[in-house]
Amino acid sequence: MSSTRPVLREAESLGLPAGESKYLEVVNYNVSNESASAKEKIAQDQEVALLALGAFYSSNGNKEALEQLVATARQVTGEYAKSKSAKIIKALVDDMAAIDGSSDLLIKTIEDCIDWAVSSNRSFLRQSLQIRLLDVYYNTKKYQVAVELASNLLTELKKLDDKMMLVEVQLQEARVFHALRNLAKARASLTSARVSANAVYTPTLMQARLDMMSGVLQAEEGDYKTAFSYFYESFEGYSSLNDRTAVQVLKYLLLVKVMLNLNDDVEQLMHHKAIKQYHGRDIDAMVAMSHANSNRSLKDFESVLKSYNSELSDDPFVRSHFAVLYDKMFQENLMKVIEPYSCVEISHLSRLLGLDSSQVEGKLSQMILDKVFNGILDQGKGWLYIYPAPQADKTYEMGLETIKQMSAVVDTLYEKAAAIN
Repeated sequence: MSSTRPVLREAESLGLPAGESKYLEVVNYNVSNESASAKEKIAQDQEVALLALGAFYSSNGNKEALEQLVATARQVTGEYAKSKSAKIIKALVDDMAAIDGSSDLLIKTIEDCIDWAVSSNRSFLRQSLQIRLLDVYYNTKKYQVAVELASNLLTELKKLDDKMMLVEVQLQEARVFHALRNLAKARASLTSARVSANAVYTPTLMQARLDMMSGVLQAEEGDYKTAFSYFYESFEGYSSLNDRTAVQVLKYLLLVKVMLNLNDDVEQLMHHKAIKQYHGRDIDAMVAMSHANSNRSLKDFESVLKSYNSELSDDPFVRSHFAVLYDKMFQENLMKVIEPYSCVEISHLSRLLGLDSSQVEGKLSQMILDKVFNGILDQGKGWLYIYPAPQADKTYEMGLETIKQMSAVVDTLYEKAAAIN
């Protein structure tokens, strides 16, 4: 039995927070006078103590204590096998990432761990932490820094031919380029990630992430049918692992059905056995959006946006497609109500649609500029004049065609005359 085992058992019997001091005693135990076999057993006890404290600080949101614990872990695990040391450091970093509002401290902690990994020649740990840092940069919208880091990592990993890490970095790069709205580069990065993934065994979680990103990019191109297939594959992958990301993918899956105007399919999907367990505000927002789309009602859309503002606005992907759907419906409704008129008050249109006059006026201006219909806005009077679509005069085209045919006849006659002479 190791020297720390009785203290560890006491800490486990007390539980947390009562046993916190005992766990810290195990972590900070001086092993300099111990034999090699004793050091190995103490290392096992210290690993248990570090992971227990990390989970405890994470659940309590104590990011400062967790930062100190990571610094202590770097000192304590310096003599451990590199694989065990990497496992502990990465677990503690993940614990910190689970704390809301810890992004700045998390970046600093990861950077400190990367510096330590470089100084102690732990390349694998450094690369793993840099990939983790990529994810944090993406979540904190530090996209340019993420692009530079991804580029450096890819150069290094291609030389090492580490396919699994390549897949991870290329996928992260695709997400960053998508956030920057550079869809061409996002598609290129995702294609590279899929090629790398085909060369090795891809775990279920990684495959689910690849499918999710593929669905997002297909939806951005307007290919919602293909996007649905990818999202469904991704949902099955996350669901099989009981990963909470399954809710987000299900949200996207329902969104593409709404974009395809297959609102009845949304109702059918909600009765699916695998989907029933994921009911929540995110899913309710998509169902409400489906009902508003089915009713072709702008009022219902406005109501859904007010009721589920965070669910529809916080996610950039959902927000952009919701805006597209709303804009399309707004335009269709406007075209429908102005059809009987040649001149109409904007205030009357706003009453018919149940919207603010400034909204209606702004949309009408945009539609006129986009040449959706012919019209003029008289802002002084608050009137809209609608003109019939101009008919193209075909006289000019017919004249050109006649001249062309006559030219062909003259050329033929010239050839015949030349042949006789």
